[in-house]
Amino acid sequence: MSPASRRRWVLAGAGVLAAAAGAGWNLWRTAPLEASPAAVEGLWSLRFDRPEGGELVMAELRGQPLLINFWATWCPPCVKEMPVLDRFAAAQAQRLRVVGLAIDRLEPVREFLARQPVGFDIGLAAVAGTELGRSLGNEVGALPFTVLLNAPGRLVQRKLGETNYAELEDWLKLL
Repeated sequence: MSPASRRRWVLAGAGVLAAAAGAGWNLWRTAPLEASPAAVEGLWSLRFDRPEGGELVMAELRGQPLLINFWATWCPPCVKEMPVLDRFAAAQAQRLRVVGLAIDRLEPVREFLARQPVGFDIGLAAVAGTELGRSLGNEVGALPFTVLLNAPGRLVQRKLGETNYAELEDWLKLL
């Protein structure tokens, strides 16, 4: 086999591997996941400070469908999807609750929300929120990360990366 033929075969093989890896990544980041019972049970015991003061008590949200979005002010895709999440939360207020958990500090979150207010609950999860996200299936700890829990509290959908309105509407079929 000539060096040029060998190079073509190597490049073709690398292309196939890259395509397979990309397809696998896409399936992983959007695949439904059964979170461990301990992870979901632990979620209900958490409390988060709110940027405006007070606490977001997760136990008070138990028993209803819940969309949780992990985000940060320093994350461009997170910032881009906030208006989408806000519009979705308003449109679906009778069907589910939307919660944003900021993996961030108080002041940047307050400043962001002063410029771009949202009508859904925001909790300050800080760095500990990364571990909560991992327990719900975000193995790499990247942002944004969104999960949907049904009323019994079972995780029925997750996505690592920016969401869009049509995708969120499709998720409602899983409730």
